[in-house]
Amino acid sequence: MTKKNLVKSATTVPKLPMHIADPAPLGLIGLAVAALVLASTDLGLVSSEAKSLMIPWVLFFGATAQLIAGMAEFKRNNIFGATVFTTYSMTMYAIALTLVITIFTGVDFSIAHYGFGLIAILIFSVIATAASLMTNKMLFIILIFVDLAVLALIPHYFYAITALPAGIFLLCTSVSSFYTALAILLNNMAGKAILPLGKSIWNP
Repeated sequence: MTKKNLVKSATTVPKLPMHIADPAPLGLIGLAVAALVLASTDLGLVSSEAKSLMIPWVLFFGATAQLIAGMAEFKRNNIFGATVFTTYSMTMYAIALTLVITIFTGVDFSIAHYGFGLIAILIFSVIATAASLMTNKMLFIILIFVDLAVLALIPHYFYAITALPAGIFLLCTSVSSFYTALAILLNNMAGKAILPLGKSIWNP
C-alpha cells in the first residue's frame, strides 16, 4: 500500500446506512395538541378574547412539530407522511401569523382571506383523505375529522355562523390523533401490534 493510500485509508470515514425513527407520533401529537387548543375556543371552554394565548401552542406543536415530522418523512421516502405533515404545518404557521396580525398590529384584516385559505386547505385535505385509504383506518379517520372541522370553519369566517361544530370535530381530531400516536409508538417499541390501527381500506 502506497503512502497516499495509507493516508486516504486513515482519514476516510465509512458511510453507514442512516436509520431514522418513525416521526409520525411526533407529528400526530403536534396535531393533537394544536387541535385541542383550537377546539377549546370554538367550544367556548375558554375566553375568545384571549386568542393570543393560542399562538405558542399552534406555533410550536401544530406548526413546528409537524414540520420536523414532515422533513423526517421526506428522508424516509414516505411521500404521504411528508406531504401531509408539511402542508398541515404550514397551515398552522399561517394560522399563528394570522392571529399575530389581527391581535397585535391593529391592521384592518379581512377575515375572508382566512376563509379562502381554508377552502384551499380543504381541497388538499380531501386529496390527502383519498390517499389515506391506502394507509390505515386511523389515519383515514383523523383526516375525515380534519375535513369536517375545516368545512365547518369556512361558513364561520364567511357568514359568522357558530364555530361549535368545528370545535367538536377538532376535539375528535385531537382524541384520534393522540390514540394513533400512542398506537404507533407502542407498536414500534414492542415490535408487534399492541393497539390496532386498522388495515388499509384501498389496496390498488
